Amino acid sequence: MEIGLIGLGKMGGNMRERLRRAGHTVVGFDRDPALADVGSLEELVAKLPSPRVVWVMVPAGDPTRSTIGELKELLGEGDVVVDGGNSKYTDDAVNAASLAENGIGYVDCGVSGGVWGLENGYALMYGGSAEHAAKVMPAFEALKPADTSDGLVHCGSTPGAGHFAKMVHNGIEYAMMQSYAEGWELLDKVDIVENVPEIFASWRTGTVVRSWLLDLLVDQLREDEHLDKIRGYAEDSGEGRWTVEAALDNAVPLPAISASLFARFVSRQEDDVAMKAISAMRNGFGGHAVKKD
Repeated sequence: MEIGLIGLGKMGGNMRERLRRAGHTVVGFDRDPALADVGSLEELVAKLPSPRVVWVMVPAGDPTRSTIGELKELLGEGDVVVDGGNSKYTDDAVNAASLAENGIGYVDCGVSGGVWGLENGYALMYGGSAEHAAKVMPAFEALKPADTSDGLVHCGSTPGAGHFAKMVHNGIEYAMMQSYAEGWELLDKVDIVENVPEIFASWRTGTVVRSWLLDLLVDQLREDEHLDKIRGYAEDSGEGRWTVEAALDNAVPLPAISASLFARFVSRQEDDVAMKAISAMRNGFGGHAVKKD
């Protein structure tokens, strides 16, 4: 297929490459001309055959809303816009309704895979009508992990279903990382335990706590056993907050996820020891910047 891709950063750039490796034609646009294939959104749209599919991978909030607003004026009936960024799910209904005024379809897609998605594939959680999603399906199939039926799921026909699922995924991620981090801090502090990195490494085989996050933490600990080079400071990208907000709106108790979110706030007040491990894992899976001592 031929597809437009807007936003060629850490995620978008790797997605463009994975799509091209699968034989698809990608026309990419980015504000950085060194990354872009074309010089403007107008040029991107002009290079695509109808019905056009344009995938947006820009920061959530105003950057996404303004990009979709521009596409509304450039695309036409039968075209489809995919929001693959980390937009709040409540934005999707607004975007879908706005594009529908011009006969343009809309699919929201939560994308997980970080900087490793190029080689391993991405977990894709999409929402919107089956009709609109069908036009994107060749791209979905190329981006998902190979040799498995998992990794691609239609979360619901209501716009926002995909981003809601990705939001909850990220909330769970917060709590998992917090548990590993607290366990690491305790093991690292006591005198009777030695070789903490290899203790974590031993958990990767046969135990119920094995995971990719654990693999990433082991890699970081083997390079810097006490994480002395990393400041105990961790940002949150929004999804954890939105997960807790949704829990409040629906009266669903989320004590572990809520506590992990608040722990990140604590990290910004002082050099929190456990947050060194959180920061290390975020750097490992997503290439997120760490604050160095």
